[in-house]
Amino acid sequence: MKKKILALLLSMALCFSMVACGSKDGETNGNDDTSAQKTQGSADESGSGESGESDLAYVQDKGTLIIAITDFEPMDYKDDSGEWIGFDADMAKAFAKSLGVEVEFVEIEWDNKVMELDAKSVDCVWNGMTLTDEVTSAMECSRAYCNNAQVAIVKADVADKYQTVESLKDLNFAVEVGSAGESVLSELDYNFTSVKTQADALMEVAAGTSDAAVIDSLMAAAMVGEGTSYENLTYTASFNAEEYGVGFRKGSDLAEKLNAFFTESITDGSMLETAKKYGVQAAVIGNDE
Repeated sequence: MKKKILALLLSMALCFSMVACGSKDGETNGNDDTSAQKTQGSADESGSGESGESDLAYVQDKGTLIIAITDFEPMDYKDDSGEWIGFDADMAKAFAKSLGVEVEFVEIEWDNKVMELDAKSVDCVWNGMTLTDEVTSAMECSRAYCNNAQVAIVKADVADKYQTVESLKDLNFAVEVGSAGESVLSELDYNFTSVKTQADALMEVAAGTSDAAVIDSLMAAAMVGEGTSYENLTYTASFNAEEYGVGFRKGSDLAEKLNAFFTESITDGSMLETAKKYGVQAAVIGNDE
């Protein structure tokens, strides 16, 4: 009898536990708005402002637009005084000014860009970022503003041997981790070593520790060849054609705001003027010159 009573009590306790759990789950899953508000509230406690406000309002409330970048001439790089300049950097400064906020540049590990955005360590990624499917699925992206391509970098004295993608297949490449160049080489199943930045990839080729590198064509035009720090390097075959965009947190209203800013900048000529300053005017989308 005692065993039957104990079994009955255990059965009742189990039923009560299941009902309680079901009720709790129902409150969470049956009210998406409440759940979203709780999630937003957690973000607000970390400094994003009042619950339910837009990303634009969040940035304006804190007074700073934090831009994630890497050292990538001619888009983002430091001048002799240590200030960040470049086509992207200058446009980012102008955009921040239009929002009425200060701009702050933060160097990141490129492979961590989505994580940095989601953690609110940065507010956007503006660094010659290729609009790949992976990027557009993970971020709220602006419209494309620049054309680009991934190109091979080799030593100038052997360049005549490597004018096609096929001719490069047996080389050992250096490429920036998490970059479009890395994706290209992975798809081709070419041998490569991932390094921290595109600048590091160039150093690998110059030092002879890699046969070639794959970097953005805009960077190649600014960084290799006569009159640059890498006069003994040149670019040859192009692997693809692609476009640059700026990335924000998924669902951010800052992307729409930036699109409007781009349109205004093309119309008033300020984007083209900035592009000419850094020699990238031919790549700007919307430039008719």
